[in-house]
Amino acid sequence: MNEAKQKLALAEQKAKELFDAVEERGLIAPGKSESELTEEIVELAKNEFGIENFWHKKIVRAGVNTLQSYSGNPPDRVIQKDDIVILDFGPIYDGWEADLGRTYVIGSDPLKLKLKKDIEAAWHEAKAWHAGENSLTGAEYFSYLTGLAKKYGWEYAGEIGGHIVGHFPHEQLGPDDLGLDIHPDNHSDILQADKQGNNRHWILEIHFVDRVKKIGGFFEQLLN
Repeated sequence: MNEAKQKLALAEQKAKELFDAVEERGLIAPGKSESELTEEIVELAKNEFGIENFWHKKIVRAGVNTLQSYSGNPPDRVIQKDDIVILDFGPIYDGWEADLGRTYVIGSDPLKLKLKKDIEAAWHEAKAWHAGENSLTGAEYFSYLTGLAKKYGWEYAGEIGGHIVGHFPHEQLGPDDLGLDIHPDNHSDILQADKQGNNRHWILEIHFVDRVKKIGGFFEQLLN
């Protein structure tokens, strides 16, 4: 494992420990607004993990708001009994970026529990498929993910299926260049190294929804 991968893996491990602490302390609870939970997570990250900065906007979404893609900015919502909740945070640890997304189900609704199970299973299936490819464009991978959603009985709701991460701030291209996103208009090979010959490290994200039932689930972490 190269140094960059080691640093990114450590940053992700800290993010996982943060999310575990959020769950163990019962912070995801009915009667609390999304913004209140966000503030509590930020405070916990600082006080317990020494994390003070995040490289992308902090996302807590519950209920119907879980249908929204990353770019959406729905009204602040209060978490309800038997709700489904998404967390998506990008903490910076020791100068390296993490990007972690998880879904939590309050209660025992079978459809919501199935969604939570399916998105994680689909993530690992998509990772295994990626590992078997010798060349792969962002558009091809995005198409695969939309097909995977249908296979599991859901709709893919993400505008992208992933992106690179690295030492903060990570590599950037021009404003209209989608080469570092798993996007339907990215026809570049995402398995290629960067201009310095270094391997790029990707985040894979799965966002499945049921628009009739008004629920969504999200699972995101390092792909390679």
